[in-house]
Amino acid sequence: MLNIKILLKDINNFINIIKNRISKLEIKLLLKTYNSYKKIKFDIEYLLFKKKVLSKKFFILKKKNINVFYLKNFILMFKENINFKNKKKNKIFLKLNNIILNIPNIPDKDVPEGNNDNDNKIVGFWGINKEKKNILDHIKFCEKSGNLNFNESILLSGSSFVVMKGIIASLYRSISQFMINYHILKNKYKEVYVPYIVKVDSLYNSGQLPKFENNIFYVYKNYDLYKNKFALIPTSEVSLINLFKNKIINENDLPIKLVSNTPCFRAESISYGKKNKGIFRLNQFDKVELVQIVHPDNSMDSLDELTFHAESILIKLKIPYRKVLLCTKSMNFSSCKTYDIEYWSPINKKFLEISSCSNTSDFQSRRINVKYLDKEFNIKRLVHIINGSGLAVGRTLIAILENFQIDKGIVKIPKVLIKYMNGIKYINFNE
Repeated sequence: MLNIKILLKDINNFINIIKNRISKLEIKLLLKTYNSYKKIKFDIEYLLFKKKVLSKKFFILKKKNINVFYLKNFILMFKENINFKNKKKNKIFLKLNNIILNIPNIPDKDVPEGNNDNDNKIVGFWGINKEKKNILDHIKFCEKSGNLNFNESILLSGSSFVVMKGIIASLYRSISQFMINYHILKNKYKEVYVPYIVKVDSLYNSGQLPKFENNIFYVYKNYDLYKNKFALIPTSEVSLINLFKNKIINENDLPIKLVSNTPCFRAESISYGKKNKGIFRLNQFDKVELVQIVHPDNSMDSLDELTFHAESILIKLKIPYRKVLLCTKSMNFSSCKTYDIEYWSPINKKFLEISSCSNTSDFQSRRINVKYLDKEFNIKRLVHIINGSGLAVGRTLIAILENFQIDKGIVKIPKVLIKYMNGIKYINFNE
């Protein structure tokens, strides 16, 4: 959430900065509500001034024993009018605050301006993008053995879910085990197991609500559709950052680095283009999430560090990728700066997103009210929160099946995963 006091000091400058991230309709509504708030605030200040002048006159006349009955009633009338306008001002302020809840974070000065993905900036590559002929996409590859089954998942849950079995399920599990272990042992994160069901308030705190209310799976206790509303997490970021709600952190304890491996649930409608086929985009998927709670002065350095931690998984797996700095329009809602990591897909012959790493600055920390105690000045300041995928497990599985496929039906297991696969070095569905 943005700082409403700073925003109201120079709203025109704010709109100029944020114009690429919100619609013209949202700008119009913001200005209209702001002007209503500004007008009624001015009216109240004028009435208070008039009341003060009349009150002063009242006491002067009273001391002279002059009849002040009509003046007293006039002052009471001013008081009632001020109370009425204050109530109206509070309602307008609440409306203004709700509008601001739907406004994304202010982009960092390094973020390129743009209106679509074509305006994103490529900032790095790793590995060699090998062209592969005579290979199968992950659906056809797994269909050879029946280890990836969408028909069974439709019977259980509907479309956009999957059932994995056998060696594909083992590889899927091995990928997440490797990621978690690497982030704990090498990158020094603390593993956290979190609930998959959270209170709806937690989604407001993290920035998923109210903007993305149609993408959430809601859960209702005791079949009551109006009370006790909960939700399935769209990412473990929601649970991890809400652990710090209303907390004051010792400055010496920063940074705090957390990792969690959870299912993620998103009720978004999925277009069935070539890249979204199979397990690339599902309503339920697994993701290893990285979160850092950091000192504001180290914010951008921490984003670079966390992004490299995500990249290092692909480096260890030896999967080619590129790093992309997203433009103003492409960034996610809470972010002031975002890097996407995109793996090379030999099947699609292009790079596809496998991780998104963002600096939310004080946007999320203001919502959850998490601060640190500044030792030098002995005051409480908002921390900054960094998050990113390290990585999406399903998309990593696709990347391996494509980049390590030797021939139709044969995949070589990446070296770092062999121990998690109990020594299995190849998957061969031709045998």
